[in-house]
Amino acid sequence: MSKGNAANRLTYNNQGLVPVAAQDAQTGELLMLAWANREAIERTIETGFAHFWSRSRECLWRKGDTSGNQLRIEEIRVDCDEDALLFLVTPSGPACHTGAQSCFYRCITTEGELEIVSRTSVSPFGVLGELTSIIGDRASAAPDSSYTARLLAGGVGEISRKIIEEAFETCLAAWTESDTRLAEESADLLYHLLVLLESRDLALADVCAVLAKRRSR
Repeated sequence: MSKGNAANRLTYNNQGLVPVAAQDAQTGELLMLAWANREAIERTIETGFAHFWSRSRECLWRKGDTSGNQLRIEEIRVDCDEDALLFLVTPSGPACHTGAQSCFYRCITTEGELEIVSRTSVSPFGVLGELTSIIGDRASAAPDSSYTARLLAGGVGEISRKIIEEAFETCLAAWTESDTRLAEESADLLYHLLVLLESRDLALADVCAVLAKRRSR
């Protein structure tokens, strides 16, 4: 999106605003929903950090000015009607003013009550994304600081041998063990596969892109 025409092409509501959803680019978790006017969008493009319009204070604001928890823009997407935006971001801290990772930390139960959502209910892709981020952080750590760092220091050969071992144990669990053991061995296999991707400077998104391309066929 270029500043010259992108912000002008959007369809704004009667208040000159469009809704903006912010999503963690790595984990896929929906972080917050806010509003932006033309100036906020232009400032977002110019600075690379999410800006919004506060309807309650009637002013422009940059996310994180008070808390320090900024949202660095990775990509800006426009919906098909050009009247809503999606900010794919890298957050520097919790997105919600309550301290929660996401503003969407509660759900409505079947009894109509509000209930805190446990972190275990995060989407599978979100969990894998978080794990990918952690593995990436370990890549620059000392080998003796963690198992992941030692694996990465050992190189592709050592990691590949672990994947062969984990793949065998996963298949064995499928043949002879409980569902719980199969899930556990599958988790080990996925973890080591993510470490292998990191060792080759590949990301989970690269694998998903291949799957998406195959699906489109």
